Amino acid sequence: MQIEFLGSRLDALTMDQTVDLIADSVEHGRFVQHCVVNVAKLVHMQSDPELRESVESCDVVNIDGMGIVWGARFLGLEVPERVAGIDLFHRLLQRCERSGSGVFLLGATQEVLDAAIAEIRRQRPGLRICGAHHGYFWKQEREVVDQIRASGAQFLFVAISSPMKEKFIARWRDALGVKFVMGVGGTFDVVAGKVRRAPPWMQKSGMEWLFRLLQEPRRMWRRYLVTNSRYMWMLLRARISG
Repeated sequence: MQIEFLGSRLDALTMDQTVDLIADSVEHGRFVQHCVVNVAKLVHMQSDPELRESVESCDVVNIDGMGIVWGARFLGLEVPERVAGIDLFHRLLQRCERSGSGVFLLGATQEVLDAAIAEIRRQRPGLRICGAHHGYFWKQEREVVDQIRASGAQFLFVAISSPMKEKFIARWRDALGVKFVMGVGGTFDVVAGKVRRAPPWMQKSGMEWLFRLLQEPRRMWRRYLVTNSRYMWMLLRARISG
C-alpha cells in the first residue's frame, strides 16, 4: 500500500510484507532499489531535488522512524508499522544465508567494516559474502562499481551517510550488476559494536533519537533541533491546509 505523505510517496508495508516483496522480486529476476525514510531525510528532501529524485526513483520506500509513523497517523493516514533499516538488513541476511544469495558490503571505515564482517560471519556462518569495500572511495567510484559487478553478488548493502548513498546508488544503479541494493546508513557501526542501539522500549516509544543524541551530542544536536522543528512545522501546515 502506498501513501502520499507531505508530498512524498511512501510504501506503508509491514516488515514481513517488505521481506517477501524483495525476495519474490529477486527470485523472479526483477531489480529492486530500496531505501528508508526518516524525519531527517524527509525534511532534507524538501530542499534537495537530487535527493528527492533519488528516493522517489526507488522501487520500495519504507518508513523508518516513529516520527514518520506518528506524523502520518496525525494526518489521518494508515501506517501499519515502522520498518527499521537495520532490522530489515538482518532479515535479508537471514534470507540470503538460506537461499545462497551472495552479498556485497560497501561503506564505513575499513576498521568498522572488518569488525562488522567478522560479527556477521559469527552470526551467519553460511552467508556468502562476495566482497566488501570501505566507504571512502569517491575518487575511484568507477573502480568500486566494477568490483561490485565482478563479485557476482546479488544483494548490495551501502552503509554511507545520506544523501551521499542515495545519490551514489542513483548514479550507478544500472552498472552495479546486482538484483537488490539498499542503503543502510550507520548499520555497520552498530553491527561492529562501535555504536550501541537503543533498547527495545526506546525504539518502540519513538525515543531512539534521544539515545543517539546522548551518544553523539556534538554531532547530532543540531540535526535533531533543526530537522525536528522543520518537520513539526510541515505537519502543522499540512493539518491546517488539509
